[in-house]
Amino acid sequence: MDDDDLQFVMRGVEFNVKLAEHGMIFHDGLGVGSTLERLVREGLTGRDMVMEARILTSAASDARMAGVKLPAMSSAGSGNHGLTAVLPIWAARTHLHHVTDKHVLKAIGLSHVVTAYIKAHTGRLSAVCGCSIAAGAGAAAGIAYLMGGSLAHIAGAIKNLIGDLAGVICDGAKASCSLKLATAAGTAVQSALFSLHGLTVGERDGIVAVTPEQTMRNMGQISTKGMIETDHTILQIMIDKQFR
Repeated sequence: MDDDDLQFVMRGVEFNVKLAEHGMIFHDGLGVGSTLERLVREGLTGRDMVMEARILTSAASDARMAGVKLPAMSSAGSGNHGLTAVLPIWAARTHLHHVTDKHVLKAIGLSHVVTAYIKAHTGRLSAVCGCSIAAGAGAAAGIAYLMGGSLAHIAGAIKNLIGDLAGVICDGAKASCSLKLATAAGTAVQSALFSLHGLTVGERDGIVAVTPEQTMRNMGQISTKGMIETDHTILQIMIDKQFR
């Protein structure tokens, strides 16, 4: 990544952080981010790296899903994917005092690449929640890289994320997407930390393969072939709701 690339990614960070700040201040949408923040203030949960990522990412989604007139940097054609690919990494940096801004921006660049790779297999729209699977895996890879992980650690983070969230469905763009983004952000951090500490889902487990690339291709098969009837069913339920 050259200086122009880094500046471009930084613009995206600034866009997405402003959305998160708006969501926190004005309690936009469902208010997932601001509610998580309140739970921390009330001492009902702690503010660790996982929670930091969940708060920042979901608050931005709250604002975006409420229609706040602020731009978002997308990833693979989706604004919410962009929030998930960028903000968990930006949040994680606050707990890592040794990292530089350049290192963080390169980690976000990696996240965008992994997100795009998965979307190339799952398709633009499907019954699989791309924010959870594609952007979540991208964020997990970026966080593992940011924390000094090897290629094996990055691969393990991707496989951990997919092994955890492969079943999350997409039922349209709406306020409650913030809940899924909170889950994806927190799981991205956890997946990276697990991999860095030697915990990686093995190739004998379900759809997870030996390599992250094959694991992502397997996810694509589920999305494009296996979830067709699920997609029809979700749409029919949503249509029926309109008539009721």
